[in-house]
Amino acid sequence: MSVTSKRVLVTGGAGFLGSHLCERLLEAGDDVLCVDNYYTGRRSNVAHLMDHPRFEVMRHDVTFPLYVEVDEIYNLACPASPVHYQHDPVQTTKTSVHGAINMLGLAKRLRAKILQASTSEVYGDPVVHPQTESYWGNVNPIGIRSCYDEGKRCAETLFFDYHRQNQVRIKVARIFNTYGPRMHPNDGRVVSNFIMQALSGQPITIYGEGQQTRSFCFVSDQIDGLVRLMATGDDMTGPVNIGNPVEMTILELAEAVIRLTGSRSKLVFEPLPSDDPVQRRPDIGLARRALGWEPKVDLERGLSETIAYFRTLREETTAAKAAQ
Repeated sequence: MSVTSKRVLVTGGAGFLGSHLCERLLEAGDDVLCVDNYYTGRRSNVAHLMDHPRFEVMRHDVTFPLYVEVDEIYNLACPASPVHYQHDPVQTTKTSVHGAINMLGLAKRLRAKILQASTSEVYGDPVVHPQTESYWGNVNPIGIRSCYDEGKRCAETLFFDYHRQNQVRIKVARIFNTYGPRMHPNDGRVVSNFIMQALSGQPITIYGEGQQTRSFCFVSDQIDGLVRLMATGDDMTGPVNIGNPVEMTILELAEAVIRLTGSRSKLVFEPLPSDDPVQRRPDIGLARRALGWEPKVDLERGLSETIAYFRTLREETTAAKAAQ
């Protein structure tokens, strides 16, 4: 272990982003404590890390206090897809709010740096485009997405109040749509939905006319942004947008997935869900200036890697069923 290694806590560490972050921190020489209650995280995401001498896993729900000794905290614990966060909306809000309070309390006691994985959903259905960090958002506080959107907004409030009142060393990252290997195949997010439907030859479901836009950031770029933000000085609190500024329509994404999978799936159109944002694209000027960060992986390469992951996952699932 190097003298510069840190003890790092990653909440939600067995999730999609969390598992990639744990991997990255171990590669950097840090000791990593992965905390997850496995509500949406999966043991299989971190199974390949279990024998690593600097990796530890703890089953724990962040809505309850945690007593450990660490130097840095990445607070990623919260279901992030509509299917999962709307399943138990009260628990989703508790995870964002109580989880933030508990992790901030821990950071305060330890004088540790803490990073909050916030979200572009704090902007709601934006009337400013692209979205800059100074935009306050357009969020429905009583809709079916509010448990997640307002939970994350409240978490940001708590982070900045702990910083002002208790001098806690905070970092707030606003994460835009991210995709890549280890996404949950049934999380209801557009990339995983389209790929799973295309690989199985099912119709690809598009909500509305498919003209709503998103910007898709590959997971390795996203993790690089988070790590760079954590490494900044105490005067850099954020919030900082971490996302890919290349904007595309959902229809264009569906066509790209069909082409890259070689699928014969047809497109079907369904009504647009309530409060679904019409546009979503980050202004990453601050990330470029303050972090020297911008995404490197283009959609073609990122989708190809993600498709390969889901194809392997389907083959393994099929083989496991056949063996039963």
